[in-house]
Amino acid sequence: MIARALTIAGSDSGGGAGIQADLKTFHQLRAYGMSVITVLTAQNTLGVHGVYPQTTACIEAQMHAVLSDIGADAIKTGMLYSAEIIDCVARGLRGTDARLVIDPVMIAKGGTALLQDEAVEALRSLLLPLATVVMPNLPEACRLAGLPLTDRVEDMEAVARALHKLGPQYVLLKGGHLCEGDAIDLLYGGREMLRLASPRIATWHTHGTGCTLSAALTAELAKGRSMQQAFATAKAFIDAAIGEALAIGGGIGPTHHGAYQLID
Repeated sequence: MIARALTIAGSDSGGGAGIQADLKTFHQLRAYGMSVITVLTAQNTLGVHGVYPQTTACIEAQMHAVLSDIGADAIKTGMLYSAEIIDCVARGLRGTDARLVIDPVMIAKGGTALLQDEAVEALRSLLLPLATVVMPNLPEACRLAGLPLTDRVEDMEAVARALHKLGPQYVLLKGGHLCEGDAIDLLYGGREMLRLASPRIATWHTHGTGCTLSAALTAELAKGRSMQQAFATAKAFIDAAIGEALAIGGGIGPTHHGAYQLID
């Protein structure tokens, strides 16, 4: 049976991030994609021009419709926006045996807040203990862990360990915000600290990179891959997508979701 991957996230009308990026990625990695829309955004390469949260009744109905019939092998969360939505999603996820990927979306590339300040504690206390893996960038990780903001590779291991204590089985700490050098990501599951580095690609067209990476990881986990295998494939997928990023629109263009050539 085909692997089933569900995204619970916001909609990006420009198609570069959110559920649109997730579904494109699921398709490229041969997983059957489904969606629960938490927030509608009016968005393009120039920025986020409007944020319209859905009601919890709407979110609950979408989750029940998908999970009670089709089910999911792996589920990812993206933009959740408010403590109320996080509580709703957490209640819907309790008891599922799907592998759960938490992408703690906080700030858009253009600087727009995508998670309310009062929702950070709800994310920390309600979702992280349920997570198979949480995969923040460095600023998100420092905020969740309650540590000073850093952009130094030397600090990444301490941040990953602090996040792991909040309950997820794994922490995948993304190093795209490092101030210099290679793009380094860390995977930590309580014992070994796995480091995967790749050359930094000179482009500013990086809209949706976090969504795409977490969706690739979700698709691979849905297929039953180990965390280490899923991490390696997801890293290769996003490197290819950034390497052939699309210079469309007048601002920060999206990555190219069709750039990765799947090798089974």
